[in-house]
Amino acid sequence: MTKSRTQQMVDRLRELQASSPDIEASAIVSVDGLSIASALPQDVEEDRVSAMSAAMISLGQRIASELGRGVLEQVYIKGSKGYVILMSLGEEAVLTTLAGENAKLGLIFLDMRRVIKELKKLI
Repeated sequence: MTKSRTQQMVDRLRELQASSPDIEASAIVSVDGLSIASALPQDVEEDRVSAMSAAMISLGQRIASELGRGVLEQVYIKGSKGYVILMSLGEEAVLTTLAGENAKLGLIFLDMRRVIKELKKLI
């Protein structure tokens, strides 16, 4: 029995979290703010993550464009309890991850880029 594309995406998100223990949660969100697939803890609201991710990627794209920085590749936000990292997943989606405050960002960026290559085949 073959898995649906959504289930395959969820599997990739879980693999990402397993390979990078600093990643606490992840989701694939459309640029319209709709959840495509997620591996979020139960205490994290999927709709909220989706809406905020879409808003941030839209603002990031506008800033990059208007300030002459080229095509947006990623946005990251650092808070006192960790990071929110968004990476473009084609023109229609974004990969959002939540990472702990002591996360090794270089490794997370590397793992996110690797999984994005796989996810682009599924979207």
